[in-house]
Amino acid sequence: MPALTGKVVPIDIKDEMKHSYLDYAMSVIVGRALPDVRDGLKPVHRRILYAMHTLGVTPDKPHRKSAYIVGEVMAKYHPHGDAAIYDTLVRLAQDFSSRYPLVDGHGNFGSVDGDAAAAMRYTEARLSKIATLMLSDIEKETVDFAPNYDESGKEPVILPSRIPNLLVNGSAGIAVGMATNIPPHNLTEVIDGVVMLIDNPETEINDLMKVIKGPDFPSSAIIMGREGIRSAYKTGRGSIKVRAKAEIEETGKKSSIIVTELPYQVNKAKLVEKIAELVKDKKIEGITDLRDESDRHGMRIVIELRRDANPQVILNQLYKHTQMQDSFGVILLALVNGQPKVLNLKETLYHYLEHQKEIITRRTRYDLNKAEERAHIVEGLRIALANLDEVIKIIRGSRTVDQARKNLMERFNFSEKQAQAILDMRLHRLTGLEIDKLEAEYKDLIKKIDYLRSVLADEKMVLGIVKQEILEIKEKYGDSRRTAIADESIDFEDIDLIPEEDIVVTITNQGYIKRMPLETYRSQRRGGRGIHAMGIKDDDFLRHLFIATTHHYFLFFTTKGKVYRLKGYEIPEAGRQARGTAIVNLLYVDNDEYITTVIPIKEYSSSHYLFMLTRNGIVKKTSLNEYDTSRRDGIIALNLDEGDSLIDVLMTDNKEEIIIGTKLGMAIRFSENDVRPTGRASRGVKGITLKKDDVVVSMDRVREGSDLLVVTSQGYGKRTRLNEYRTQTRGGMGVTNIKCTPRNGYVVSLQVIAPDEEVLMISADGIMIRLKADNISLIGRATQGVLLMKLGDGDHLVAVARVVAAEDGGDE
Repeated sequence: MPALTGKVVPIDIKDEMKHSYLDYAMSVIVGRALPDVRDGLKPVHRRILYAMHTLGVTPDKPHRKSAYIVGEVMAKYHPHGDAAIYDTLVRLAQDFSSRYPLVDGHGNFGSVDGDAAAAMRYTEARLSKIATLMLSDIEKETVDFAPNYDESGKEPVILPSRIPNLLVNGSAGIAVGMATNIPPHNLTEVIDGVVMLIDNPETEINDLMKVIKGPDFPSSAIIMGREGIRSAYKTGRGSIKVRAKAEIEETGKKSSIIVTELPYQVNKAKLVEKIAELVKDKKIEGITDLRDESDRHGMRIVIELRRDANPQVILNQLYKHTQMQDSFGVILLALVNGQPKVLNLKETLYHYLEHQKEIITRRTRYDLNKAEERAHIVEGLRIALANLDEVIKIIRGSRTVDQARKNLMERFNFSEKQAQAILDMRLHRLTGLEIDKLEAEYKDLIKKIDYLRSVLADEKMVLGIVKQEILEIKEKYGDSRRTAIADESIDFEDIDLIPEEDIVVTITNQGYIKRMPLETYRSQRRGGRGIHAMGIKDDDFLRHLFIATTHHYFLFFTTKGKVYRLKGYEIPEAGRQARGTAIVNLLYVDNDEYITTVIPIKEYSSSHYLFMLTRNGIVKKTSLNEYDTSRRDGIIALNLDEGDSLIDVLMTDNKEEIIIGTKLGMAIRFSENDVRPTGRASRGVKGITLKKDDVVVSMDRVREGSDLLVVTSQGYGKRTRLNEYRTQTRGGMGVTNIKCTPRNGYVVSLQVIAPDEEVLMISADGIMIRLKADNISLIGRATQGVLLMKLGDGDHLVAVARVVAAEDGGDE
């Protein structure tokens, strides 16, 4: 075994791992994963573009095989494998990945469906026209060069990047412990932002946002709201919601959803598969067919719907459950002076502008040096031409070129370059025309030198050149914005995903609740037997029935004066014979608390009030807005006297007349203005004075052209003209409403109803009947009424509800 040579140095493995990992992390951060703020490129992008430039694969030349380009990059600049280089080249050529592609690809470079590009031996590429601006003037020493990986050549440390590429094409990358995700932008808007910053360096971000409105994705789509944009531009981080562009088309009796634009980087094929999966799992119902009709003219996904489907609801469901609405998490992280930094919008533009100032300065200095060198030569030629005979004599008298050069330098004080230029001058330059041209060239050179020196001495002139040239780029390459920006972001709530349907909500005495479609019931004639509305236990019976929609809020008022809230679709749907769900499973009600009144409302409004009535005749009016809460444990609706309970609530507009009915057949009518508005936790005032053993059963608002319907427990009822009930002051005893006898029973409900309206009546045994109001007899106040519904032995009416805008008639 050969002896070991050299020195062995003991190293702590922890320290070695720490330093090695830090070296690796910085290598990834600086040399691979993050773009430079100046040209917006990672090293691999920069090397590909520079290699294509040196190969002459420019827009005015034919395409070259991608394998040829990849080989050049790998051999000279980027020894990380051909797959990584080709994948980057492909992305630079994809018009759905880059807003302004820097590579002009020829062949199969992949698709928005996620199809991979063809192998590099099949595809061809060249620089795009706009990519030439990334390398413009690179030969004029505008950027620094560094040795390549094997020091066999040099490569640019940065590109001139005459376009603000970091924002224009964006960037994405994951380094060690950090990541960048910069969305693409519109070239015209970004250039306008740069110009604004040139004109006023103190420009604020809010002002820049007036011209740079937000990201502009190559796949178009719609940005929902500006809050995420503001956050990203001010802090460097933000989340932007992007939504597919979809339209609802009506074709005969059917509807279709047509999707023509998708959020950035969404795979179309996977999206279609996801929609099909949701339909198969019945998470989205109503879709009958799904087709991808996209072609070379554009994207088109067709989603056909059932006739009875609500297109807007299904579209909302698609936005909610698929990538038809997606979020783009912005992280404006880039390398600034070799260090990663999160930048805001102004800082990003500032660093780009500083880079352009340096590019113009270095280009001007290069042009100045070249102009001064040429002027120096021309000065020598002018002297030589002025002394042509002597110059010729000196040259002819010299034995060698070196001797001639030396003699000219000694005689006319020429520099070596001037003397050599004279020796190299051809005889045709001695013509009069050529001499004139030389003089004109000298004058132009002097002017050019003066101008270039003034540029270098004045930063404002440098900025003026940047502005002029970038505006020329805007004029040539600028285009219209593709991605629309909606003013407000829409966060989908569950209600947006639920079709709005008419429903019947029923609640039993023992606290079971359910909803059913209103179409479950058809109109019947007076005296019919009705249909079974639900199956209930022998010791239970229905107490409440309400008509609303799935989008309504339901305010549940309890006997203890509290109010709870559910939305219509949150009430479980059940069949006609089902008992329903225990309400205690939906609301956090106490054991000694019972639901006494439920009212549906469409939305909360400051111009509306809740008018409440207690069993003992106390009334209270409170603004509806005070009850806008989603607390499941309820809030106080009103404070109750001991032994009293809340029995009824109306929603009013402070212009109503209220009529209250009692169990023993009394009624009082008074103006709502007799009751002043009070807070949620107040008690209220007296609405009616009750006789002994009498209690209040219900109330309603007076409506012009309507009658008062009174229904008793034995199925009797009548309509009476409202003008038979004179307006009184609240707190009185009222007038006789109906004669209560053992035959017709006690009053169950009092309803104000129009002749063209309908009512639903339900008995304790669960029998329901639907009647048209004009089929109910119109008679005076002091009568017993007529039979409206035949009841079985021991059965009695418990609830009555008005149906607005009834549909078809006919018997069950």
